[in-house]
Amino acid sequence: MPTAVTFGEIMLRLKPPQFLRFVQTDVFEATYGGGEANVAISLANYGVDARFVTALPANEIGSACLNSMRQFGVDTSHIVRQGDRLGIYFLEAGAVQRPSKVVYDRAGSSIAEVKRGDINWEAAFEGAEWFHWTGITPAISEGAADVCLEGIEVAKKMGLTVSADLNFRKNLWKWGKSASEVMPELVQHIDVAIGNEEDADKVFGIAAPGADVEGGHVEASAYRYVCEKLIERFPKLHTVCITLRGSLSASHNTWSGVMYKDGEMYVGPEYDITHIVDRVGGGDSFAGGMIYSLLAGKAPQDCVDFAVSASCLKHTIVGDPNMVTVAEVEHLIKSGGSGRVQR
Repeated sequence: MPTAVTFGEIMLRLKPPQFLRFVQTDVFEATYGGGEANVAISLANYGVDARFVTALPANEIGSACLNSMRQFGVDTSHIVRQGDRLGIYFLEAGAVQRPSKVVYDRAGSSIAEVKRGDINWEAAFEGAEWFHWTGITPAISEGAADVCLEGIEVAKKMGLTVSADLNFRKNLWKWGKSASEVMPELVQHIDVAIGNEEDADKVFGIAAPGADVEGGHVEASAYRYVCEKLIERFPKLHTVCITLRGSLSASHNTWSGVMYKDGEMYVGPEYDITHIVDRVGGGDSFAGGMIYSLLAGKAPQDCVDFAVSASCLKHTIVGDPNMVTVAEVEHLIKSGGSGRVQR
């Protein structure tokens, strides 16, 4: 199988059990997660040789986090052990009309303190075909943004395909520059852009005309404009993929996605997800499904069908990573989502 490399921050996730609020609980469930780590785990589950690059503290918490990636078959040999702490995020799961909440505690984390030269990118990319990063990483710190650009430059020099999930996080851009100032320099080098229905608007001011994200249904055709404008602004882009989430409530979403390639737009199936178990990592699972499909040489329509269906299944799984197999995704595509017991 091909080899793909992802780069970003992995954090300790602390969540009250079930749907308890922060102010109600005296217990937190501890797991690990982060955008690029989630993509690496998805790819490993699909049989891709996945490598995850980050910085972790050289203490027992850093080692526990490292082991959490190893158990899924992800190559962690290029993770650098430096800095003093692992970032944390607290998650309060929403339900019905009460939205989920996230509180970050990641200032001064190991990845926030990286600088150019800390990561041996040539070694990390040896034998690899793909490099994936997200807009979360350059938001963490100026150093993380510089190292991300360094990785992109080396990846392009070595002939890798580079993808990015635009992933705008307004609460992270605190280090002195905005996403609109930093992201263009990074995105100008990429081949495949991935995002949700709002990322292009928040980062580049490119909005889908007439989009109604809160109305419970997002019209796929409106996003042709977004795809065309992104490629117009960044000519090296040849593929743009966008997830389409219609939010009726915290527990009930519609879910689909589009893929724009060579002037054609391909629309994935639309799923009505009525009892969401955990929506964190939904976009990452879409990215993982899309990267796998492109590496496998699938036709564009098959790529978007697989990515949308894989990420639909993620909404049924507790935790950040999408713990599904290729066979399970393909079964959903064929069955249409009946959920019958498999014996």
